[in-house]
Amino acid sequence: MIDENNILETINMIKLYNLDIRTVTLALSLRDCIAEDIDKVCENISNKIKKYAKNLVEYADELADEYSIPIINKRIAVTPISFIGESCKNPDYVKIAKTLDKAAQEVGVNFIGGFSALVEKGCTKGDNMLIESIPEALALTERVCSSINLASSKAGINMDAVLKMSKIIKKSAELTKDNDSIGAAKLVVFCNVPGDNPFMAGAFCGMGEPECALNVGVSGPGVVRAAVEALPKDADMSELANKIKEIAYKITSTGELIGRKLAKKLDIPFGVIDLSLAPTPAPGDSVAGIFQAMGLEHAGAHGTTAALAMLNDAVKKGGIMASSHVGGLSGAFIPVSEDAGMIEAAEKGYLVFDKLEAMTSVCSVGLDMIAIPGDTSSDTIAGIIADEMAIGMINKKTTAVRIIPAYGKTVGDKISYGGLLGEAPIMPVNKLSSSIFVQRGGRIPAPIHSLNN
Repeated sequence: MIDENNILETINMIKLYNLDIRTVTLALSLRDCIAEDIDKVCENISNKIKKYAKNLVEYADELADEYSIPIINKRIAVTPISFIGESCKNPDYVKIAKTLDKAAQEVGVNFIGGFSALVEKGCTKGDNMLIESIPEALALTERVCSSINLASSKAGINMDAVLKMSKIIKKSAELTKDNDSIGAAKLVVFCNVPGDNPFMAGAFCGMGEPECALNVGVSGPGVVRAAVEALPKDADMSELANKIKEIAYKITSTGELIGRKLAKKLDIPFGVIDLSLAPTPAPGDSVAGIFQAMGLEHAGAHGTTAALAMLNDAVKKGGIMASSHVGGLSGAFIPVSEDAGMIEAAEKGYLVFDKLEAMTSVCSVGLDMIAIPGDTSSDTIAGIIADEMAIGMINKKTTAVRIIPAYGKTVGDKISYGGLLGEAPIMPVNKLSSSIFVQRGGRIPAPIHSLNN
């Protein structure tokens, strides 16, 4: 029997509380695009993307209209490009990036991810060439996103790659200084990267993935906040967690419905649904707002990490009951620039860098969309990355750093991109030196619990 109350609740979620499908991401293997000649590789890539993604935007828009559920982003994630280019006799990774960008533009998607490499134990020639090309590739393209996996719980932390990537992040920021260093906003480094993540900038088609699949990322911080606010002020933590689980179940059910319908229209397999609560700069669509509804004065207050841990866990427990194919990151994002409440907390000084790092031990990803002074040294950035990689490695979870050393800007300034990328104040970082430590290089060994076969 159809429950009218559930129908009305879902309508209110969409109209009043910003419920949406944040992204539908077509994961596409490019392994059969490998060739000896770079021009042939680019031709193969372009043809394959246009073949599989030609109807993605049209069909997604049709479903959004049919079900009256906004689908905000349509994206593509491809095989890590370091694998695709290194077999060429004349490799040119910037040329591949331009090919990806042009194909993405022609099929109408917002972003294309997969300008990526997996280097947690070391780099091949192709990995090194791709990494060196990242700043130019991101400066010359609009839709291409890049990710590099630097560490894992099994392999440890590749500190040579950490140091290299700190310099690449700085260079990416510098080459896009005329647009608030947006190149760094399209670049993320990971520990324990998942191969089925639908969210940018970290999306790519993992090596264990099928030829093609559709992965879905849902949203709904505003829905969760409204549900928590409706509870009595004296509701205990168990009641709070159960309400979040209930809402997460409904959000996930909606996302899975749309994902399976779209996959069927495209005649490709449905992959996973990522349960992550992805905020936006829109008023009321904030993870930080959920903390306030829980009873904290603002994000950053003592208790914020505990509130985030409970939120993350309850979202996963509720969502897993609604779908047998949960993947990606799944939990709650805390991107500073993309969350109105986080922006406010950072501007008022409630949320400092060290508190954000502590929160990453229990959140869905890590240090995300944080702007820092442009003159921050690459060694300091390497130290920031190493700390975050260590949290992921020890806790067997995905962690990431997407940090923006805003060229020419300092504390008191801000960056502004508009749209989902939002804006962020420049946050101060610890000025103590990390140089000798990070320049030792080598690999931080994996923890003892990596030997669990």
